[in-house]
Amino acid sequence: MTGKPPGFVHTPYDGSSKPFTIGMSKLDPNEWIEVDEHLPRYLDEKDRLLAEDREQVFREEIETRDAQAEVLGMLADYLPARFPQTYRRDGSAIEIVPAQRRVALEGDAPLLTAARLVQEDLVLMRNGEGGYRFAAGFVAFPSSWSIKEKFGKTLDGLHTTVPGYADLMAGRIARIFDHLKADQPVARFGWSLYADDDLTHRAPRPRPEGWPGEVGAFIRLERQTLRRLTTGDILFTIRIHIDPIAALRNHKDGAQLAAGIKADILGLSESQLSYRGLVQSRDRIAAALDAIG
Repeated sequence: MTGKPPGFVHTPYDGSSKPFTIGMSKLDPNEWIEVDEHLPRYLDEKDRLLAEDREQVFREEIETRDAQAEVLGMLADYLPARFPQTYRRDGSAIEIVPAQRRVALEGDAPLLTAARLVQEDLVLMRNGEGGYRFAAGFVAFPSSWSIKEKFGKTLDGLHTTVPGYADLMAGRIARIFDHLKADQPVARFGWSLYADDDLTHRAPRPRPEGWPGEVGAFIRLERQTLRRLTTGDILFTIRIHIDPIAALRNHKDGAQLAAGIKADILGLSESQLSYRGLVQSRDRIAAALDAIG
């Protein structure tokens, strides 16, 4: 496990970045994957969803199997080396100690197997006509979307509902994908407010109008990484962190973080507020954040 304390591991709302911006930064390859005490819960939920309906979490273009195998090989090497107390290689399997499970490395789609090792969701983006497209992925924990609606779409198609994407971000993101180097992964963060701490949200986000003050609100944060594979494909990882706003009351930097969340919310445009489901509740949430401060 990592030595980081639980909760509020990443706080981009502290003024270090702004909502609805790309905000890419270089990533130390040694810090590629994150592991914490919630690992068993994430893996159990992935397996539950997989058993319930495989197609709701995993899709692939069969031609991506070489790239999938590369991802699995990378993780099989990286995880036991980076987290030796958590992951142990056992022949053709990985033992995950705190989750009390053993994952065979052969016998299924490699990307599906890879995703069953980590808390992150994994998506392969492949270049082709129209740019990079969603060519394979295991997505158990989407934030108000589903793999069914997104699979096969290009970058532009994946972001059609994001305010300002076409005008302000599309060209820059395409250039980032085109120029990403294999030895230099990058990372970014995105976050929003949700009414619950469920890991999986395929339907549009719950509207916060019914939230019982800030006690019922949760910060849902995505840590996203990009790295190029030797196949030329790009692996996109998505790690979900969920923190209750109420916990800011007992956080040493709680007042500062609450003020940062409030400032970011108040700085959103009407279309951005609508995208996040905050049109009716913005002022009430801002007042609740003030109370924490």
